[in-house]
This record gives sequence, C-alpha cells and structure tokens, in this order.
Amino acid sequence: MTLNQILRNHQFTRGLADGQIQALAAIASEVTFEENELVLVDGERSKCFFLVAAGSVSVELRTPQYVVSVQAVGPGEAFGWSALLDDHDTLFQVRAREHTTALRLDGKALRAACRQDSQLGVELLQRALGVVAGRVRATELRFAEMCGVRV
Repeated sequence: MTLNQILRNHQFTRGLADGQIQALAAIASEVTFEENELVLVDGERSKCFFLVAAGSVSVELRTPQYVVSVQAVGPGEAFGWSALLDDHDTLFQVRAREHTTALRLDGKALRAACRQDSQLGVELLQRALGVVAGRVRATELRFAEMCGVRV
C-alpha cells in the first residue's frame, strides 16, 4: 500500500483533499517499532507526529519512581501532537506494545505545510486537538483509578 493510500484510509486524515494527502505523503515515511521499543521520550524536543497503521503503542507518564500507562493508541489513531508546536518538548513517553507500523511526519515540515495551506492547517489542528482532549481524558481516568475512584 502506498503512503497516499495509507493516508487516504487512516482515520486521522480521512476526508482530506487529494492535494492535502499528497502534501502529507511528501513529508511522511513508514517506520516500524518492535515490542517494548521506546518511540518518544518525555522531556525531549518533539520532532515527529505519528499515525499508527498497525499494532499499538502505550502512552506513558514516567517519573524516576514509576511509569504509568495512560492510554493505548492503535490503528487509525495518532500520537506525538507536541511536534505540531514550535520548540515544544514531548510530554508523554511512548512505547511500542507490539510490532507496530506507523507513518512518521516530520514536525517542522508538517508545520510548514500547515502554514502554506491554511485549510490543511485548520483541519490538522482541529483533529490534533481531539487527540489532545482524548489524552487529557485518559490521564484523568487513570489518575481517578489510582486514587481509588470508580470510573
């Protein structure tokens, strides 16, 4: 399957115009991660945005004392939203739960594409805000569980 086909069928990018899909395909590359491989490390500069095509990753909160899985992200979903912001650090650690295939979009090139095509920028930022809202909600639920609140 080509990058264009993957992007056209991916839940995050579904419904974008052909030109927008082509612009994203031009800055995307297919990557694979093996089980337990760290994909993103919290506190490091955000450089890439990822669209999961197959497999899954775990979004984790990490401290020196513990690591807590906040959310599992699978096919059709995205992670690495911090890369859409200029000079922003990654807030969550991300680890592959199994063999995973994803599309990696360079954050700098993605931000430039959004500035060049404001319609694409609006679409991607609205969709990314949905990812952020989902992450906040997952974090709230995990925190409530840790505090003994039934959810």
